Amino acid sequence: MKTLLTNQLQPGMIFSESVYIEEDTILIPANVALLEKDIERLKKWGIEMVQTPGDILVGDPENPDPRRGLAQLLFNNPTQRKLMKDYTGWCQTLTGYFEKIRKGSLIEREGLLNLLASITNTLNEFRGDMIQLILYGVKGESTIIENAINGTIISYLVGQELALLPHKLQQLSIAALLRDIGMAKIPASIREKQGGLENKELQLIKTHTIHTYKLITKELQFSEDVGMAALQHHERWDGKGYPRGLKGKEILLTGRVISIADAFEAMVSERPYRDSMIGYTAMRTILSDNGRRFDPEVVKVFIRTLGIYPIGSIVLLSDASIGRVVQNHPDAPLRPEIKIMVNTEGRQYLKDEGEILDLMQTKGVFIARAVNPKELPTGQT
Repeated sequence: MKTLLTNQLQPGMIFSESVYIEEDTILIPANVALLEKDIERLKKWGIEMVQTPGDILVGDPENPDPRRGLAQLLFNNPTQRKLMKDYTGWCQTLTGYFEKIRKGSLIEREGLLNLLASITNTLNEFRGDMIQLILYGVKGESTIIENAINGTIISYLVGQELALLPHKLQQLSIAALLRDIGMAKIPASIREKQGGLENKELQLIKTHTIHTYKLITKELQFSEDVGMAALQHHERWDGKGYPRGLKGKEILLTGRVISIADAFEAMVSERPYRDSMIGYTAMRTILSDNGRRFDPEVVKVFIRTLGIYPIGSIVLLSDASIGRVVQNHPDAPLRPEIKIMVNTEGRQYLKDEGEILDLMQTKGVFIARAVNPKELPTGQT
């Protein structure tokens, strides 16, 4: 049986065999198009994944329709497909752990450590591709599972830039991965409520950090440092956060790193009530914080880590060509290396064969503005 995450499903998908919610509950039969209302029903029921013994006949992300957006065609290379498969596997594993916690079952910390090792090993080998994947390759509404994986990736990269010792880097990454695990203890009616929360509901949501701390330190037997980093990720530099209203360096460095990673991840992820920001816009928002939510020194490291234009960002150049960022220069964040996607004459490079332009070495050409991938041509020749 093949497993697909709910947020990977798209209206119009057709399968060669029936798609099941459970072993004996059919979502749609074979050769029938998946509808938007089918996907909405899964989300309403809190179902994270479906299964099918068949293949995707229409709408397969690994064999995209040429009418899809140019950006998605370019991201559809063998490396990105492998990473998407790995990413889906991580989400499935973490979903299983979260479900066990929701039901009050015990989970083995060794399994979590193995999951983390798989993520960080892949990240060490495919750093740029992974940044691109979590910013632009993962489509659909983001859930607590994707938030956990993405926040872990970002936190780990910032921790590397900070030159944390290996055991401290592991503590940071575990805390980031489990930072919202306490949400499993919050009633689904509140956790998944559409629209605004009443004050008492908001206060209940805020207790998730305490539930997280207890789960990490008591049930999973991770160290106090791991528990405290997760507990503090909603504290603010100005002291107006929760649960304890800590400020400045009263907050652990690891907690300060997870705070900014969590905020950035939320900005670039889709939510039921808004579209995602592009990486550049999220970066500008982080930069304009002015010491309210985030440690200004951590903000500097964060910018050095991801760049003003994070890898995968689509940009319009001053010569009217369009490209995506493939490499940043920490000392010159406004002049990254750009892979050309549409040249000055309007030619589209559908096989990703455009040249790489290093703006550090190319005089007279600069980034005019960031581009939302939805603005790109359809990918038709």
